[in-house]
Amino acid sequence: MSAGGDFRDDIVQGELGGRRVLFVMAADAEYGPRLRERIRPLMTGVGPVEAALGTGIALQALAAAGRLPDLVVSLGSAGSRTLEQGAVYQVAGVSWRDIDASALGFTKGVTPFLDHPVETPLPTPIPSIPAARLSTGADVVTGLRYHEIDADMVDMETFAVLRACQRYGVPLVGLRGVSDGAADLHHYDDWTSLLGVLDERLADAVDRLGIALEAGLI
Repeated sequence: MSAGGDFRDDIVQGELGGRRVLFVMAADAEYGPRLRERIRPLMTGVGPVEAALGTGIALQALAAAGRLPDLVVSLGSAGSRTLEQGAVYQVAGVSWRDIDASALGFTKGVTPFLDHPVETPLPTPIPSIPAARLSTGADVVTGLRYHEIDADMVDMETFAVLRACQRYGVPLVGLRGVSDGAADLHHYDDWTSLLGVLDERLADAVDRLGIALEAGLI
């Protein structure tokens, strides 16, 4: 699957811990050499629209071929004002900060006429990696905006990947490395400076996930 959304029939699912796993990432900048040694992810492009579209098309193609994955893993970078910069966290729960139909009496964070909670818990099967709550949205969060968001970290894709997974009944695990947030963002390099560190730590997290899967922790 290309970032532009053109379908190919070579969607790669990896074998990890005896399970068929589809890894989903947003941007090539997050896909460093250590991860390249381990996985070939579906690259969706940045943001919730591209993530939902790319993941949904891929899962539909895999379902039609009778080879849906046992697990989808959304991984990449995240921002946080409070968590350790450069550290990797499992996603304990994910919410969608963009949706707000409260003017019509709907709960903020819930899509009208859909039965989903404000925050959806996700499995955290790796005992050695801490868990944190995640908020997905279409904006790059910086500065005082963090104080408006009820979550430990922010990204732009995981909730969208979750919705595609829910449509096909496939469980989702989220692994996010904190790339920014301690200081305000002003330049592209403010996001990319820690991506090399996160590549190594996300690769280690993938290895640990494989051990957890072999142990039957999910």
